[in-house]
Amino acid sequence: MSEAKKKPAGSKAKKSTKKTTGRSPRKSPPKKGTSFNFYWIYGIVGFLLLASILYNSGGSGGKISYKEFKEFVEMQYVDKVISRGIVCEVYFNEDGKNSASDGEVNNPPGFISESLFRSPDKWFNIPSGEIYREEIKNLSDVSNFDYEEEPVNTWGKEMFSWIFFLVIMVVVWMFIMRRMSGGATGGNQIFNIGKSRAKVMEKGESTNVTFEDVAGVDEAKEELEEIVDFLMNPGKYTKLGAKIPTGALLVGPPGTGKTLLAKAVAGEANVPFFSLSGSDFVEMFVGVGASRVRDLFKQAKEKSPAIIFIDEIDAIGRARGKNANFSSNDERENTLNQLLTEMDGFGTNSGVIILAATNRADVLDKALMRAGRFDRQIIVDMPDVNERKAIFKVHLHSLKLDKTVDVEKLSNQTPGFSGADIANVCNEAALFAARSNKKTVSHKDFDEAIDRIVGGLEKRSKVITPEEKKTIAFHEAGHAIVSWLLEFASPLVKVSIVPRGQSLGAAWYMPHERKITTAEQIFHEMCAALGGRAAEQVVFGKISTGALSDLEKVTRQASAMVTVYGLNEKIGNISYYDSSGNSNFTKPYSEATAKIIDEEVSAVIEKAYNTAKDILNSNRDKLDALASELLKHEVIYKEDVEKILGPRPGAASDADSEHAPNPESE
Repeated sequence: MSEAKKKPAGSKAKKSTKKTTGRSPRKSPPKKGTSFNFYWIYGIVGFLLLASILYNSGGSGGKISYKEFKEFVEMQYVDKVISRGIVCEVYFNEDGKNSASDGEVNNPPGFISESLFRSPDKWFNIPSGEIYREEIKNLSDVSNFDYEEEPVNTWGKEMFSWIFFLVIMVVVWMFIMRRMSGGATGGNQIFNIGKSRAKVMEKGESTNVTFEDVAGVDEAKEELEEIVDFLMNPGKYTKLGAKIPTGALLVGPPGTGKTLLAKAVAGEANVPFFSLSGSDFVEMFVGVGASRVRDLFKQAKEKSPAIIFIDEIDAIGRARGKNANFSSNDERENTLNQLLTEMDGFGTNSGVIILAATNRADVLDKALMRAGRFDRQIIVDMPDVNERKAIFKVHLHSLKLDKTVDVEKLSNQTPGFSGADIANVCNEAALFAARSNKKTVSHKDFDEAIDRIVGGLEKRSKVITPEEKKTIAFHEAGHAIVSWLLEFASPLVKVSIVPRGQSLGAAWYMPHERKITTAEQIFHEMCAALGGRAAEQVVFGKISTGALSDLEKVTRQASAMVTVYGLNEKIGNISYYDSSGNSNFTKPYSEATAKIIDEEVSAVIEKAYNTAKDILNSNRDKLDALASELLKHEVIYKEDVEKILGPRPGAASDADSEHAPNPESE
């Protein structure tokens, strides 16, 4: 309990506040006058110049016609005439000023007075033609007034145009400098270009994310927790002679939680945390990226121990010298060189740990990946079934669920899903439930969400002719039967002929999460993929263009069997795969071998196609029955297929098929 609460109720509030805060009341700073901005000087100077021009170009003379001018000449009122282009300025003598100087102020355009003390009394435009100029000269000889021809003095206009141009250039330059400096205020925008743009979290500021909010990446969490523990309790390690790791690189596919892990580190470690992306170093001016790297590490060293997190580091960390379009003075390479020097160069860098994340570790420079810079490369891979279960529990915590939701089934229904995909599934399920005005989220909502993410939104309004619908039904039934009767094909979940996204029909499977795959397993998957086209050939005697995605998948699998995994007898135990990516433009085999590869790939695909046709010909009655069910119900599930085809061969070994979804037939 604070001291303020111990005081009696009658004590004054001011005293209580002083006791609680423990600080003396701060005196308000003396009021300062309005600060003078240096840029006002430019405005004042420009205003004075403009006022001077307008003042010097002023006069009291009025415009007259040429006829009136001749009348003034006849009355002997004119003392002097000055011709400036097409404008003539008329100066009166004493008689003229006393008799004919009335008239409204209407100055000739663009003229400058003869002196600061005398302005023309009248002015007129000379009619076109040289005859009028000759006439004015003759009048000057007859009437004894002075006539002068002077060039048009436009220095006022030119000065104003130059001043206006310079003002525009200054404004544009200030705008560009302000934008390049990140919108900094004040008069020193140009000096902020090379400053770091990192977001700094310190003095209790947190991301509100801890390691408890991260699931499914236990090994990566363990590595990062050790780094946090090193910062919190350095004596535990230094007394044994251990040194703090320089950096840790998080590598993995998109959506697996690399940035989330960095947020958890920022939330757990009670040290300054600098967060930025690789593109923050990229700038159009030479040397700016390297300058920002220097400034970033300078700030981190001043606040050490500290952590720097660079997201998408491949923006500046790509291997040097791989792109022939860039010279050795490439700005990106200069930035990378500075980063390499700061991480482990001649100077000391103790107390600063570098975290970085990328999904393109194969393109990073080898010097960046070596020990001493990134001591640890932490793989954040796609979650398996148990890790997906843990991730679902984290995201389901904030949803209102009913009793039908089974986390075990959800984790088995989502093979190949990343953590971001699972978060999206939970959000989509809640949206489906809200759309149906439900008070809780059911397992059926999750089924709809998974189908929505995998296959796209249902398009029941799409116009499909009866012939096309029949072809689609037999096509999908062919997939279902071949995959059901082949032991190593993926277990079937459901079949639908309702259009979704770009597809007119789809068959959902529960892929085995194998770490290694045999040639027989790949072959059975190819047969199941070609079952749709084989069904069209068996039933209609012709094929359609609806098997494009199937053919693409099968061609890729057959090519991998022959050229990558060494699963072909003629090619033998040879792999032409280059993990370094250096053979993108050259073939590592001869033309004769290329011909053999083409023949073997085609042979494997044709063998799988013929196998699928043989299975469908042997089960033609079951194919017709399954297609009829699809035309009747549009969506059928595993149980409906089992009633027609019987138990699936090898179903006892399908551990995942026991947890397949079992929604009601629509």
